[in-house]
Amino acid sequence: MQFILTFSCPDKAGIVAGVTSALARQGADITETHQFSDRSTGQLFMRLAFSTPAPNDMADIKTCLAPVAEQFGMNMRLHDAAVLPRMIIMVSRFDHALLNLLYQVRVGWLQARIVAIVSNHPDSEATAQQAGIPYYYWPVTPQNKAEQEARLLELVRTTQADLIVLARYMQVLSDTLSAQLSGRIINIHHSFLPSFKGARPYHQAYARGVKLIGATAHYVTADLDEGPIIEQETARVSHNLSPNDYIATGRGVESQVLARAVKLHTEHRVMLNGHRTIIFS
Repeated sequence: MQFILTFSCPDKAGIVAGVTSALARQGADITETHQFSDRSTGQLFMRLAFSTPAPNDMADIKTCLAPVAEQFGMNMRLHDAAVLPRMIIMVSRFDHALLNLLYQVRVGWLQARIVAIVSNHPDSEATAQQAGIPYYYWPVTPQNKAEQEARLLELVRTTQADLIVLARYMQVLSDTLSAQLSGRIINIHHSFLPSFKGARPYHQAYARGVKLIGATAHYVTADLDEGPIIEQETARVSHNLSPNDYIATGRGVESQVLARAVKLHTEHRVMLNGHRTIIFS
């Protein structure tokens, strides 16, 4: 079986030896390892990919690692690499990021299962039908926002979704929902944060005459567009381009950045470190 182990704990001598020795007793073959010691916080972050011979299963590996986790005070997560993460995609009218995610899943570059597409507009229903994915058209108004978010939470529960991806979903999620799904919602912001937040960022960038535009994928928190950053990218622009040229360039960047961020998350390569992220790519 193939497993991915991630953990963080106060850094001290003997941690890596303790983990690898415990895995060796189960006959594990470690195929990939990354670690980072944050000197500012004294925390160690680590990701290991490994395989074990039969009849080892998830319970066996957890049992063998439990004494090490207790000894070093680890925040540990063990994942079965064969289990595809289950994902809900939320979108409004602009569907470029959605279409790229669908394509990357279809060709196998992104190893995930899309269990639902949710939108506050009907525009992408035909796309969902063509892909064989359930589509939920839930218009949002100030009066029904809480009700629609409750429906979303119920959908997360019934589909057993591991991740929600906001692929240009143009509604601000409530603080309550953001807190309940902390670390499980990824948003693509169509600007290079922290610059040009809020509405019409490309027009803001054009008005300021910037030479670089970009996109930022981040986890959603109660602070609008201030969540821990997972991935960013920029593209060069010039004075002879129009706002529409900025937008066209930005769409390509957004699609790529969001897909890379989702891939990092679903492969368990992102670890939260306060307001920052550790990325083991």
